[in-house]
Amino acid sequence: MYEVKKAMSSLGMGYEKIHACRNDCILYRKECKDLECCPVCGESRWKLEKNEWTKKKGVLAKVLWYIPPILRFRQLFRNAEHAKNLTWHADRRINDGMLCHPTDAPQWKTIYRLYPEFSQDARNLRLGLSTDGMNPHGLQSSSHSTWPVFLVNYNLPPHLCMKRKFVILTC
Repeated sequence: MYEVKKAMSSLGMGYEKIHACRNDCILYRKECKDLECCPVCGESRWKLEKNEWTKKKGVLAKVLWYIPPILRFRQLFRNAEHAKNLTWHADRRINDGMLCHPTDAPQWKTIYRLYPEFSQDARNLRLGLSTDGMNPHGLQSSSHSTWPVFLVNYNLPPHLCMKRKFVILTC
């Protein structure tokens, strides 16, 4: 974890810790930033002692680690080769009626039809969101779980879309 934090800070890519309701109702930000309990379910923002009556102030029940993707997008567009690949779907995609890339799917064409101003600029990013839960400690009895959220950039050609350096971890 230390090495990851060190690498991210040297790239100017920090993270933001956002407090969350233990039942995933809300994030404690904006107008809910100063609340002590969830307005939806009434659960405390803090972990409770074993007798369930006293709060352990300072120990949060759940935290979301958010890594803003904007800096990563800027880095991609600053590299000439990556910037050229990011417009692949508009410049070099072959329209042969075969489904070879998500941009060939009927859903994609529907989005283009509904939002023509979005589809006109080849630099607009088309992103896919992916998540799945895991237990990082490998113990079945552990209540800790991690839910990484990844952004996949579908502007890229098929052979680059899912490469590790182009998939972005955001939460």
